[in-house]
Amino acid sequence: MPTPGQQPLPQPGAVVGYARVSTREQTASLDEQRERLTQLGAVRVFEDVASGARADRPGLAAARDFMRDGDTLTVTRLDRLGRSMLDTLTTLRDLDAAGIRVRALDLNLDTGTAAGRMVVHVMAALSEYERELLAERTREGLAHARAQGRTGGRRPSLTPQQVEAITATLAAGMPIRDVATMHGVSERTISRVRAGIYGQSKRPQT
Repeated sequence: MPTPGQQPLPQPGAVVGYARVSTREQTASLDEQRERLTQLGAVRVFEDVASGARADRPGLAAARDFMRDGDTLTVTRLDRLGRSMLDTLTTLRDLDAAGIRVRALDLNLDTGTAAGRMVVHVMAALSEYERELLAERTREGLAHARAQGRTGGRRPSLTPQQVEAITATLAAGMPIRDVATMHGVSERTISRVRAGIYGQSKRPQT
């Protein structure tokens, strides 16, 4: 039995909800997600409020620790599970390896069905294509930058879109040094992006 104040573990086959909003979204969106997931029978709803540039999602991590083999994680939209297709696929694979089923209401996706698994396979193929295409374009851009004598320099800050592009480039296998040269920032900045801590300091990034 759980100790006083401790949340009980779900029964096998339990439905658990996960809701996430970005810092730009209204709190009402989080309330709507929570209400809908509860109506669908979620025994508990975990939540995150995070910016697109940050990789840490304590609510999702807590949901993963809470669930057991045979449980179902339900989200109102599939993109609640990740900041990009690659990030979402990684989450789906981790959950599948733990025996956890995923339902995404917006796509009528259920990874416990043959149709749902097929959709995930298609997403994986598209993600691989995007990574290869991005790597090819990055190599071309890097060659152009070197031809122009560009060796990197200071940039006031990186936008969330740039952070996501750098993350995808690193995932495609591009060395940190080359990514830094391509984006005109220091290797330290790229390392902070890879570690998921870029933007956490109030000091200007280099």
